[in-house]
Amino acid sequence: MPLVDLVMPKMGESIMEATILKWHKQPGDAVKQDETVLEIATDKVDSEVPSSTEGVLEELLYQVNDVVPIGSVIARIRTNGAASVGAHTHAAAPASGYVQTNHTEVPHPQPAAAQPAAAQPAAAPRAATGGSRFYSPLVLNIAANEGVPLGELESIPGSGNEGRVTKKDILQYVADRKAGHTTQTATATTAYTPVTPTVTHTPEQPAAGTSFSSGTSLPAKQQTTIPVYSGNVEIIEMDRMRRLIADHMVRSVHTSPHVTSVSEADVTHLVHWREKVKQEFEKREGTKLTFTPLFIEALIRCIKKYPLINSSVDGDKIIIKKDINIGMATALPSGNLIVPVIRNADQLNLTGLARQVNSLADNARQNKLKPEDTQGGTFTLTNVGTFGSLMGTPIINQPQVAILAVGAIKKRPVVLETPDGDAIVIRHMMYLSLSYDHRIVDGSMGATFCSAVARELENFALDRAL
Repeated sequence: MPLVDLVMPKMGESIMEATILKWHKQPGDAVKQDETVLEIATDKVDSEVPSSTEGVLEELLYQVNDVVPIGSVIARIRTNGAASVGAHTHAAAPASGYVQTNHTEVPHPQPAAAQPAAAQPAAAPRAATGGSRFYSPLVLNIAANEGVPLGELESIPGSGNEGRVTKKDILQYVADRKAGHTTQTATATTAYTPVTPTVTHTPEQPAAGTSFSSGTSLPAKQQTTIPVYSGNVEIIEMDRMRRLIADHMVRSVHTSPHVTSVSEADVTHLVHWREKVKQEFEKREGTKLTFTPLFIEALIRCIKKYPLINSSVDGDKIIIKKDINIGMATALPSGNLIVPVIRNADQLNLTGLARQVNSLADNARQNKLKPEDTQGGTFTLTNVGTFGSLMGTPIINQPQVAILAVGAIKKRPVVLETPDGDAIVIRHMMYLSLSYDHRIVDGSMGATFCSAVARELENFALDRAL
């Protein structure tokens, strides 16, 4: 009888895996085409996965909270409506989309209570030591970049499903290895049981100021356990999004050597013009005019002058993006951050930018963003001034090579040159800080671009027509 594979969809160019949040359907339930079967999450956005066909859900291959590689088969649907449980060979799935594949039933039925094995891409490497652990493409990529061979990878304790090594595990292992806290070994470890965090030391070493990675172990007779936490503390578990953001930030710093250049801009003309027209603009266009679309306008003009800023890195190749897709960091009520993207921002006028900014920000706060709303960004703007900060040193949103932070606009006394001489006047001042990937953008380019944006804002036309 024909079966259809439901595949974990590709959610973006830098996303290699997703977490299952909730199954809306269970084996034996009828499903309609395009009906939501499950909810998934990445470090960018939560999303619903619809059914690619109509039928009866045959089996689930992953459980809630499992981290699933993109392209893996996550469930099977029987298209003739007859629900029966059978064992099926897990076919390799393409890297994106929802793919339908016909299967033939195997004559040996699997008991309904049996736990299905996790689907794996056909090309997933196995350890040379004969182990059977699955590694996601991202973990393998990090291991290759850091010179961690498969034999050594087998020895890393995994905190994922069935002992799987996650991004956090491999990054922690690499950090510990660089600090000299681990011993490289080819001994295979196929399972890991989480324990209460501890640090260990030998009796010959003083306890004070001595720390070891959680993967360090000593013989039982020499091992002393010391609680990590002391004093009056409160332990708060990270929520799912915060864990994903943390992984994304660590990976960005690990990937790109960050450098930050800072410029100061006199935005008095821009502030006065917006104050003059904002009520008329909202009445005419039905949306508010914030500073963000005005900042994006200046950014776009400068990106066109310095296209290297709008690029990404692929090995030893620089990929210059012809599309200008501006991501804008948006704070959520939970305190977490998400970056919706304004696609082809250079093709929008001020009204179009204002509508996009307000719509994406509202959808982000109401958790209504679609997966495509956070994909394809080529440059990111973050407004740290919203929270009263004068400036910041933002972390690059991979795989981009630069991010601009704008600080709070403050009135300050400054020296203004006039035809009659210098004068001390009150002006609206703002700091801009550009963090960039020093592999591609050198200090000269970074500082020049940051100063160019500042000049665009300073030269804002006070008599501009609305």
